[in-house]
Amino acid sequence: MPFSRQEYEAVVIGSGPNGLSAAITIAEAGRSVLLIEGQETIGGGARSAELTLPGFLHDVCSSVYPMAVWSPFFRRLPLAQYGLEWVHPAAPLAHPLDDGSAVILERSVEQTAQNLGNDGGRYIRLMGPLISAWPKLESSVQNPFSFPAHPFAAMRFGLTVLRSASSLARHAFRGERARALLAGLAGHAVLPLERVPSAAFGLVLGIIAHTQGWPFARGGSQTIVNALARHLGSLGGEIAAGTPISSLEQLPRARLILCDITPRQLLTIAGSQFPAAFRRKLERYRYGPGVCKLDWALDGPIPWKAAECGRAGTVHLGGTFAEIAASERDVWYGRHSERPFVLLAQPTLFDGTRAPAGKHTAWAYCHVPNGSNVDMADAIEKQIERFAPGFRGLILKRSVRVAASLEGYNPNLIGGDIGGGTADLEQFLLRPTRRLYRTPAKGIYLCSSSTPPGPGVHGLCGHLAARAALKDLSQKRGFGAS
Repeated sequence: MPFSRQEYEAVVIGSGPNGLSAAITIAEAGRSVLLIEGQETIGGGARSAELTLPGFLHDVCSSVYPMAVWSPFFRRLPLAQYGLEWVHPAAPLAHPLDDGSAVILERSVEQTAQNLGNDGGRYIRLMGPLISAWPKLESSVQNPFSFPAHPFAAMRFGLTVLRSASSLARHAFRGERARALLAGLAGHAVLPLERVPSAAFGLVLGIIAHTQGWPFARGGSQTIVNALARHLGSLGGEIAAGTPISSLEQLPRARLILCDITPRQLLTIAGSQFPAAFRRKLERYRYGPGVCKLDWALDGPIPWKAAECGRAGTVHLGGTFAEIAASERDVWYGRHSERPFVLLAQPTLFDGTRAPAGKHTAWAYCHVPNGSNVDMADAIEKQIERFAPGFRGLILKRSVRVAASLEGYNPNLIGGDIGGGTADLEQFLLRPTRRLYRTPAKGIYLCSSSTPPGPGVHGLCGHLAARAALKDLSQKRGFGAS
């Protein structure tokens, strides 16, 4: 395969946010780096396209970016110079209920508490100390295997969050409104809410909503990766798109090879370089449930019964804690929920660049068993109609991607798993093995969301993997395959 050079100090496979972050970190160190992408368009899970009608721009995978504005790596990059602009809705999140009201997660803890009835004070007592301690805790969450700068604060945080969402809901709250809000937040873990660490996902996302917000990228998620790519180019890094890699033999010579792929693809591409014991560990790596994802071109805004839902960029649809817990439990055990927990984004209420004047887009998904071919459009739209009667009458066109088809679009989405692997306690702490980013083969590293700190568009998996690779290279431990 033709590249501009026959040898680089580093080659990165995969151009998702983690691959781009790894390449930028290498280039910042003054090392030559080539980023290779199999698809014609860079971006991995952060791409945009006209999936329905001309003029309607949709985010193909991810759409809402709390982890991106939280990421210390992204925050220090000059991405605004390259066209990235964050759009913050008036409220990060809405959670409508069957009585016609909605719980609104506001940027203010106190304003959020006012939505929660008798649990308002309990919410402040739970979230207030976590948010106050957050500046001391962020570095430990962002780099979980570094020694914490504030060990006692980190220990107290761990004791609070490393539990199940069900346990936290029982002990922290008395009423349904606060418990429903927690269920929706914890549902992002793609775990049964009875499992550890589902509470950690919910609490961290809640903290970030209060401290940084849950924004969109103006003009679509593609602007994030485009800005990263332009910054990489300014540092001298190269990108080769439309170049699928099935073997290390296709690569130019390099001392470091960083792979923004999951363990299954790593085995395919580089398995012959590893001892049998390590291959078996990668083969045992577990993937979680998938998603069925829908995009709509709409003739108007979603007609929520609770009008305040129009202030939020993200809406969680699933009613009570018990209902959301049942939906997530069904999926975990291989069943398709009749009333799925639905995560919905409505970007055009806040970003008019994505649709023609007066028109709108919406984006939603629900969890399904891994590899599912089931079209959940009817079940998802029934959940929306439940809280927004008349929604279906606004649909101009829909796009449906079932879980099985997502892997064809992006090979990292094994069976439609958007998190790079199950995030239960074992794989949450040690992803994908105790070696984390390193492998037994010198110079070969993993830098995808299958490594710490895990899923989300934050670039930290790539950045931390590249730092490990550069450290090995400086100590003359890193020698890649030719």
